[in-house]
Amino acid sequence: MTEAQQYERRRWIALALLCMAQFVVVLDAAIVNVALPSIGDALSFSQENLSWVVNAYVLTFGGFLLLGGRLADLLGRRRVFMFGLVLFALASLVGGFATSEAWLIAARAVQGLGAAILSPAALSIVTTTFRDGAERNKALGAWGAVAGSGGAAGVLLGGVLTEYLGWEWVLWVNVPIGIVAAAVAPMLIRESRSESETRSFDIGGAISVTVGLSVLVYALVDAEDAGWGSTQTIVLLAAAVALIGAFIAIERRSDAPLVPFGIFRLRTLTGANVVGVLTGASLFSMFFFISLYMQQVLGYSAIKAGLSYLPLALTIILAAGVASQLVTRVGFKPVLATGMAFIAAGLAWFSQVSVGGGFATDILGPSLLAAAGLGLAFVPQTIAAVSGVADREAGLASGLINTSQQVGGALGLAVLATIANSRTDDLMASSAGDPSALPNALTEGFQAAFLGGAAIAALGLLATLVLIRGRDSRAHVELGGADQGGERAAESGA
Repeated sequence: MTEAQQYERRRWIALALLCMAQFVVVLDAAIVNVALPSIGDALSFSQENLSWVVNAYVLTFGGFLLLGGRLADLLGRRRVFMFGLVLFALASLVGGFATSEAWLIAARAVQGLGAAILSPAALSIVTTTFRDGAERNKALGAWGAVAGSGGAAGVLLGGVLTEYLGWEWVLWVNVPIGIVAAAVAPMLIRESRSESETRSFDIGGAISVTVGLSVLVYALVDAEDAGWGSTQTIVLLAAAVALIGAFIAIERRSDAPLVPFGIFRLRTLTGANVVGVLTGASLFSMFFFISLYMQQVLGYSAIKAGLSYLPLALTIILAAGVASQLVTRVGFKPVLATGMAFIAAGLAWFSQVSVGGGFATDILGPSLLAAAGLGLAFVPQTIAAVSGVADREAGLASGLINTSQQVGGALGLAVLATIANSRTDDLMASSAGDPSALPNALTEGFQAAFLGGAAIAALGLLATLVLIRGRDSRAHVELGGADQGGERAAESGA
């Protein structure tokens, strides 16, 4: 086997490694959800602090993604990827040994930091390792399948591990994966960085955007408890706006900015990030509300609720594979638009859930439709977000789309949870707190949240049609055709 053939083979093994790392990152945002009652009992959590087992991870993950992406470009993508993996694994190990609220929440925050470092580095390695066109579409199809199914798999795996091994294992399961992946990475992945760029680092920009995004995510995830009109929420949102405004001012004057704003001249990249915000806002909360509906209204156990996600997870994987093929043939715009339409329709269907419903009548159909939409939307969205981006800015583009989806997810969950809780509270108040009215009140709250998610997904469809350039989408088809033609010529020559 020639050196070129060995490298070709290593690239696809490396893709499996990168996808596995991203799968664990997405999985960990969801895996603890089912374990929360057990964690609360074991560590004597107060009810208001229990949600921070999830929020601490989301906070640092969303806040540090842009910084993680830029560090990968400047310091070396493989090096930053490996560092993020080790940090993530060690935080998981420490978290599993937690004996107090503060210990576990701090470990989850460090986990989120590790995820924010490794995730954009991994995606930028994918985009710089595989050529733009059919080859990259296949790679990003695999990436989209594992990333899209991670949330559903997290709920299933969390239920199984909590039931049979204990809540600690929802954290410890990451340790061998992270350590092995970090050890194998140097054998499979070539180091790459932006050699042509100024080597100085934009400290002011890094601090302002990281703190600004962290404050924004904190304000959003805590808005339901604090109240949208509370002094805390208003002050935090104002502080986030001020910090992000300061970041923009710093970047405009910096010789080596953390985010060169010239990248937003790429209209398709900008459009993909807007759609990313709306996709995150509509879909991240879907998993949350489906889980609550199954356990609080239908009375499912944690394991039964987790198993109910299997059709959804499998559909995402299949749809992502189909999407990677379709993007090469028809372009990323029509595939993304179809995916957003499916998501909107699936969430609208979910708004019909009922108190006396069941898996076959209320969950399976809309799950399959929304999952097909997620698989069809996630792959072209990622391709569009890195389309036309120079290799030296691959980490930045990867950090941007990850940040858009995460911040969108935090925003969507905060807004839709407020809608659901307001509807439930109103109905319980009108029934004078009658416990028998609770299932109906919860269900109507979930219905309102799903309908709100459908409206957000419809906005995502509109943004796709208006902001994603058809010319760029068609150019991608031509590039994919040229790629495949070259591959066939090389095969016939061999």
